[in-house]
Amino acid sequence: MTQSELRIGQVATIMVPVTDQDAALAFYVEILGMEKVNDFTYATGERWLEVSPVKGSSNLCLVNSRPERPAGIETGVVLFSTHVLADLDALRAQGLDVDEHPLPEGEVTWWSGAPLAGVPTQFRLRDPDGNSFLIVAAP
Repeated sequence: MTQSELRIGQVATIMVPVTDQDAALAFYVEILGMEKVNDFTYATGERWLEVSPVKGSSNLCLVNSRPERPAGIETGVVLFSTHVLADLDALRAQGLDVDEHPLPEGEVTWWSGAPLAGVPTQFRLRDPDGNSFLIVAAP
């Protein structure tokens, strides 16, 4: 098979390790406003639980953490927001683990390792297991 014969089209699901799938589901649905899109158990007993932003094209699979896949990771996942500062204030008011302030432009080095110019407003959010997400102003 050559590269031109491949039919890979998009990122569908990103696994996020959590210590309690039901608690994680409540956080992602009730706090972040996502919706549950899949919830089933394999014959092996492992539960497959996916959530998605309402306007999302990729899902987050909330998988049980284990030694080779621990919770509390920098996910590398970027979530868009149409009101970043209002979301930061609302999440902070709920006592959630978010950055104290939006990231200043000079501190944004995530993608290239060097400060980026002209980056959108953004902050980090950590779920109850410490998994980190970057919330960024939608383009």
